[in-house]
Amino acid sequence: MTPEQLSTAIVDVLTTLSTEGAITLPDGVPTNVTVERPRQKGHGDYATNIALQLAKKAGTNPRALAEVVQARLEQVDGVAGVEIAGPGFLNITVAAGAQGAVAAQIVAAGASYGGSDAFAGEKINLEFVSANPTGPIHIGGVRWAAVGDALGRIFEATGAQVTREYYFNDHGAQIDRFSRSLLASAKGEPAPEDGYGGAYIHEIAATVVARTPQVKELTDDEAQEVFRAEGVEMMFEEIKQSLHDFGVDFDVYFHENNLHRSGAVDRAIARLTEMGNTYEQDGAVWLRTEKFGDDKDRVIIKSDGEGAYISGDLAYYLDKRERGFDRCLIMLGADHHGYVARMMAMCAAFGDEPGRNLEILIGQMVNLLRDGQPLRMSKRAGTVVTIDDLVEAIGVDAARYALTRYSSDSNIDLDLDLWASQSNDNPVYYVQYGHARTCRMMANAADLGMSLSDASTRFDPSLLSHEKERDLLRALAEFPRVVASAGELREPHRVARYLEDTTAIFNRWYDTRECRMLPQGDEPVAPVNEARLVLVAAARTVFANGLGLLGVSAPERM
Repeated sequence: MTPEQLSTAIVDVLTTLSTEGAITLPDGVPTNVTVERPRQKGHGDYATNIALQLAKKAGTNPRALAEVVQARLEQVDGVAGVEIAGPGFLNITVAAGAQGAVAAQIVAAGASYGGSDAFAGEKINLEFVSANPTGPIHIGGVRWAAVGDALGRIFEATGAQVTREYYFNDHGAQIDRFSRSLLASAKGEPAPEDGYGGAYIHEIAATVVARTPQVKELTDDEAQEVFRAEGVEMMFEEIKQSLHDFGVDFDVYFHENNLHRSGAVDRAIARLTEMGNTYEQDGAVWLRTEKFGDDKDRVIIKSDGEGAYISGDLAYYLDKRERGFDRCLIMLGADHHGYVARMMAMCAAFGDEPGRNLEILIGQMVNLLRDGQPLRMSKRAGTVVTIDDLVEAIGVDAARYALTRYSSDSNIDLDLDLWASQSNDNPVYYVQYGHARTCRMMANAADLGMSLSDASTRFDPSLLSHEKERDLLRALAEFPRVVASAGELREPHRVARYLEDTTAIFNRWYDTRECRMLPQGDEPVAPVNEARLVLVAAARTVFANGLGLLGVSAPERM
């Protein structure tokens, strides 16, 4: 019996009691009841405070309501006992057979286990990384690559239709500085004071010259346009390749420049003007963001007729909404924190709901350490540590897992020596080894002639009655709820931490002599051995599915 199944059973009990007139609930029966794992052993398998929540509405005291629910809940198939604790908590013990049945349910669900319909019908645009095409992706962008892709996988597993989108900032001053830096390199001159340095600038400049040798005969203005067009495209391709090698691919690569060329900016401003949310002052066009919670109104068209930076944001947001997205999620670095209020005001100015139609997640800094010291700057990028540097140091799996293991709103220090190690101190190695262990156990079972299909057919869930088996079953049953919570809270790290905790529980079961899966010596294969084979297969499924949600491989051998 999973927590979700138990919640449904309690709702059914409340519905029956209400229909019979045993209790009165003026607001109706809740559609969902929260059940949780008790903090202390001996308090049952699950607990709920539903009696405390409903007692006042039912016109009685919590313990009295708990007693009514207890009597009926104890009659539910799969419930072994219900105790009332404290002011009215219900501590519920699940029968061994009902608890053990979870293993078979997991095996039957396979790759779909952990999913739900929590976000069914939602069309989500998930924009992340979006690094300027003026250099390789630095470590901050790599964090969003790992977290953003994992969040997209979690949304998809919970029923959403997800579009991963990369916004190329290929319009404005930073591109001018990039092209001037390439031109300077080609001419053998130092980078402009406000330009970009690093070996990659020289590499790109040299490639452009090799492809277009006539660029040397052009005027500086003409040559700069060549370097702009070809250099930016080369940087685009390198960024895409680095992300692909990291296991992250986007459905849409959206170019900011297209917004200005297509007239989308003018259309967005016209829409806001129709709604009465713009005005002219001092020769400029302003957006009334202050009335929607920003600290001041914002210029969207400057007095010289040029669009301010926010003008592109207006057009881009409207474009997403017109493409039919219910939710637009944007992931930004810590240096964009002051940007949130104006974006939310912009959302409200279009008549939308901030926090629902538009959501902004802010990620904090990542520091890389080696031998306890900050990692030196990249030789190629010159000023930052890049995605390729990180992958070279610890590999894709460790990098993705390490960056999704922590809450995005906290700074993290990643010890590269730890994450490159093959030891249980390395969290990703620990979880992957747990998966590999289940694969080895199942291979050993096959060598003895034990078949998962036969074991599943003859499966007796009541045989999984040992305390360590019940611990493992409860942990495996939690997976769908963890995945749903990770999506609702936008916190993929919950999946990583769950996997580590569940691996530890699995290892404790594995080390328990009374819970050996394989028969010993000349012992024949017994029903309990087959039941434990199904349990191991269920654990393997959860480990593989959880790692998959993080974009991390689940090796069969290590």
